[in-house]
Amino acid sequence: MAERKYRQQGYRQRQPEKQEPPRPAPTEAPRKGSMLDQRTLSRCAACGVMLPIANSSLEQCPSCRAALHACRQCTHFEPARRFECTQPLIERIADKNARNACDGFSLRVTIERNATPDGPRPDDVRRSFQNLFKK
Repeated sequence: MAERKYRQQGYRQRQPEKQEPPRPAPTEAPRKGSMLDQRTLSRCAACGVMLPIANSSLEQCPSCRAALHACRQCTHFEPARRFECTQPLIERIADKNARNACDGFSLRVTIERNATPDGPRPDDVRRSFQNLFKK
C-alpha cells in the first residue's frame, strides 16, 4: 500500500464529476412586459432632431439647418479613424460638416428603444410618491 503524506479524509480520493443543472427549454414566443419596443430612426448629428428616413430629398436639417449630405451624417463616418471614413477614399474631405458629393454616402440610421408613448412620466411618479405622505 502506498504511503500517504496526509491523513485527512479526502486526500488522494477521486472527486465525483460535477454535473451541470438542466437548462430550461427555450420558449418560442418572445418575452413581453418590461421589454421596450424598438424603432428605427435617423437623427441629426448636430442637434439630435429626428429625421424622416425615407425622405432623401431633404438637404438641411429642419431644426438647425445643418447639411444632411455631409460626412458627419453618414453611416460610414467614424471619428476614431485617420480620415474618419471606413470606406476607401478617393480624396480627403476637409470639412466634415459641409455638404459634399460623396458617392458612398448613406444616411445614418439607428435603432432605439421606444419608451415615450405609454411610459410613466417623471412628474406622475413624483406626484404619486408625495400623495403617500399626505393626510
